[in-house]
Amino acid sequence: MGTSQAEPDFVPHRLLRGGHVQTIANFFLPRRIALPPSEARLIEVEPGVRVLCHCHWQPDRQRVLTVVIVHGLEGSSDSLYMQGIAAKGMATGMNVVRMNQRNCGGTDALAPTLYHSGRSADIAAVVQNLIDQDRISRFALAGFSMGGNLVLKLAGEWGREGPTQFKAAAAVCPAVDLAASADALHLLSNRLYESYFVWKLRRRFHEKARLFPDRFDTHRLRGVTSLRIFDDKVTAYYSGFTGADDYYARAAAANVLDRIAVPALILHAANDPFIRILPETRQKILANRNITFVETEDGGHCSFLAERSSGDGHWAERKILQFLQKV
Repeated sequence: MGTSQAEPDFVPHRLLRGGHVQTIANFFLPRRIALPPSEARLIEVEPGVRVLCHCHWQPDRQRVLTVVIVHGLEGSSDSLYMQGIAAKGMATGMNVVRMNQRNCGGTDALAPTLYHSGRSADIAAVVQNLIDQDRISRFALAGFSMGGNLVLKLAGEWGREGPTQFKAAAAVCPAVDLAASADALHLLSNRLYESYFVWKLRRRFHEKARLFPDRFDTHRLRGVTSLRIFDDKVTAYYSGFTGADDYYARAAAANVLDRIAVPALILHAANDPFIRILPETRQKILANRNITFVETEDGGHCSFLAERSSGDGHWAERKILQFLQKV
């Protein structure tokens, strides 16, 4: 059986209690992050498609653990949580690679395609580049929200057949049940978040159509007022799915969680406003002895803001690195 921690050591900041408060505060509160210099690297993940990674190397990059971190929907390598965990990882002696998904981090022109929750093969291509070019001996994957779904999906797809260098995976508030989470995002109480995501996605699609006018048609944005409709009319249409339901069903990490064969950590807040874990998915998680499932009462979505007496107050980033230090 997997390990479940119902009462972990997370204590929310006394002024930041509640799922919405945590989520919104994490978005607006400023952070000072001393991030070491990085090597910018463009990696081809399929013919004609490149992603931008920012690699932070220790002096002996081949010997130490390399952590590849993946951002969430409409995030980038510059998202504060990406920078925060990168700085902490470097401070603990790890290599850290901040990976941008396709089109993210100012790279719309580098891919005539869209990014989505099923593109776990892009992460595999990045990892293979690091193995071939940098001769890394050990690596782990870490992801937030959509990125969490991607790293868990890849870990499950690899199963016991992944690279020998693959040692662990970690995910913060992973969207492993895509349909349920998209529907939760459309609840009236979550419309602020959905409106923000849809605005960002629409803006990006307009940019993609400007760069690739023969490939993308902005008329498909007519009537797009929710994430599910966007995924139905745009994501699925341009990515080989028959519709949103087909996309959500095929891209969800929930399908392969039972096949994860390396130590894996899943952090989930019970009051996450829109990430849902279905009962059958929860059973898969708990039945896999390789997965440590930590569920907190508070924490919101990818927030987990604690008192600053516990480091810088960003509990999830610290928790992930503590887990990875043991592999």
